[in-house]
Amino acid sequence: MLSIRAAAVKDASLLKSLICELAEYERERDHVVITEADLVRDGFGPQPKFRALIAEWGGQPAGYALFFGLYSTWEGRPGLFLEDLFVREQFRGKGIGGALLGKVAGIARRENCYGLRWEVLDWNQPAIDFYKKLGATFLDQWKSVLLTGEALERAAKTN
Repeated sequence: MLSIRAAAVKDASLLKSLICELAEYERERDHVVITEADLVRDGFGPQPKFRALIAEWGGQPAGYALFFGLYSTWEGRPGLFLEDLFVREQFRGKGIGGALLGKVAGIARRENCYGLRWEVLDWNQPAIDFYKKLGATFLDQWKSVLLTGEALERAAKTN
């Protein structure tokens, strides 16, 4: 019943819908500004900025994973950053999230990556419990930092 495939350009509309559903779940829907054109340009153009997998359950879109490369100066090799991992509510509890994560982990292994990195919201206890069961390491001593908007403009002007 479960199939997982690489997203294709024809999936841009579906990806946008899934991204919006994830943002709704994360209580941040009003922050999503991405367009289908952005997804086509950045995921399926000559120099893709991300890759995505689509999970289908019984032929119905059930979830997705979106990831991209990063580099570890300490390890001296690449890794993958899992930006989004999302399963639609009606498909949860069927092992789809674990299967998507497993597919991304398999890609990381085949590409000789040092590891897979991602973030989880501190209130998302089901996800935290799932990641703990996997044996993931939580980097509690690290704080995520984001520089955007006017702050990014100010920082850029100092150079």
